[in-house]
Amino acid sequence: MGDTVAAASPRTPAALQDPDESGENRQVVLAGGGPRSRSHYGFITRAFGTVGAVALGLWLAYGSAFGRNIDPLDFQGRNERLLATTPLIDGHNDLPYLLRLELKNKIYDDSKFTFRESLASHTDLRRMKQGKVGGQFWSVFVECPDIVHLDDPNHAVRDTFEQIDVAKRMISHYDELHYCETSSCVPAAFKAGKVPSMLGAEGLHQAGSSIVLIRQLFDAGVRYITVTHNCDNAFATAASTVTQTGRDGGLSEFGAAAVVEMNRLGMMIDLSHTSHKSMRQVLDITRSPVIFSHSACYALSANYRNAPDDNPDAADVETAVDHIMHVVAVAGWDHVGIGADFDGAVDLASGISSVADYPKLIEAVMRRGATDEQVRMLVGENILRVWRENEVNAHVFRKELPVEDVWEGRRWTRWDNGLPIMIPGNPERITAKNHP
Repeated sequence: MGDTVAAASPRTPAALQDPDESGENRQVVLAGGGPRSRSHYGFITRAFGTVGAVALGLWLAYGSAFGRNIDPLDFQGRNERLLATTPLIDGHNDLPYLLRLELKNKIYDDSKFTFRESLASHTDLRRMKQGKVGGQFWSVFVECPDIVHLDDPNHAVRDTFEQIDVAKRMISHYDELHYCETSSCVPAAFKAGKVPSMLGAEGLHQAGSSIVLIRQLFDAGVRYITVTHNCDNAFATAASTVTQTGRDGGLSEFGAAAVVEMNRLGMMIDLSHTSHKSMRQVLDITRSPVIFSHSACYALSANYRNAPDDNPDAADVETAVDHIMHVVAVAGWDHVGIGADFDGAVDLASGISSVADYPKLIEAVMRRGATDEQVRMLVGENILRVWRENEVNAHVFRKELPVEDVWEGRRWTRWDNGLPIMIPGNPERITAKNHP
């Protein structure tokens, strides 16, 4: 299928060519990219980078805690030690959306929002502590707008910034949480006994068909954006569209421009929910690693929204481990992570009912033969490495000018009033009904 295109510009025709369909059965849970050849596992390795600086940093910070030998068959002992010294980072939790649905984002009434003690959903501080959660990406998701034309007025951008606000306020309100915008913040906060808390947006519909809004989301603290949710947008085709229609339009040229800008910013690109063609085209042009924040293995459960390599059967903890081990078999331990979609789904695997159950999952992985070093990569070191590589690359790209591309379907409006002419004879000036 050829080498990854690490081009500075997404506008080259090759960037939007259809990929070789012989690679249909490829999968990743968390992955990131760089210019590597596409072998049978290329879809995964193209998706995770090669930087190990963060993983090394964690080892230097916590290595002394690994001095005491533990019997390899003492899974509980190994589990407790590992999760006490390496942050388990969940890539996607939808609790902020429940705050919107049930509290209209009013979170300071402790008699209603009993976050410290117990909630009926999947996530609260008590169970986060029980589950040894060492880092959380909180999703600032809002639903796809009910519109006919992608440029129809809607409230997605307003609602997104309200979700950013409530997530930040929640993090600030509870001493157990610590807001982070950089990868280096995570190990420091974890070592201080806090839960590092980061933001991710679940769909570029939340950017209102505007690359400008991607920049504003980054400035507001969002550190990854899912390319699509369950709707097409100006940037790419959603997996749900392919499921419903069988048609995959892939990434648009405007979407390719957005990839360039997200790389420039250091915004991680999330390919969960995105169509397979869109996934591959993003991987063809990205210059930084990408993630799949909450996806599973297409080869094991054939749901089109999963990354290729899903029909969930009677899933349990062992089924979840099957997906992890499948990625490991295809691409290795460097290319797997955890993103449970707690508080964003109703049907969970049997035996995994909340954030409290992560130790069950990790112990089950250990029972499959995983070493402590491998589990550390799974629970947190991989995602930190990918995040760090995005940051390092953004530092390199900082001299590039911001992308100014505008979606071709954009409808411009202006005030119908007399205004000065800045550039005489400018054919691109927006005119009004009664004024040039």
